[in-house]
Amino acid sequence: MKIISKLIWLIVFVLFFGFALKNDQVVNLNFFLGYQTAAPLVILLLAFFLAGTVFCLLAMAPMVFRHRRDIHRHQKTIAEIEKERQLEQATATQAPAPDGVRN
Repeated sequence: MKIISKLIWLIVFVLFFGFALKNDQVVNLNFFLGYQTAAPLVILLLAFFLAGTVFCLLAMAPMVFRHRRDIHRHQKTIAEIEKERQLEQATATQAPAPDGVRN
């Protein structure tokens, strides 16, 4: 399985590397207020891909932290229920107390 995974990664790398070699033309990127920059197309594509990835991770962060907090709360509740269940089992397995001696 590791060999197949590495082979797939190698094929993907070769494809992207070939894409980068074919798209090495310099392009102009125009910003607002007349600013502009020139860079190879593949570099700009990579930069915008990375920026999109970072923005997506930042957008998901609150949801991830909320889920972690919920998981921690549920684990605490489960631990309390387990403790109560063990206590009930311990009291159920104890021998009943002897009756008092009557005179």
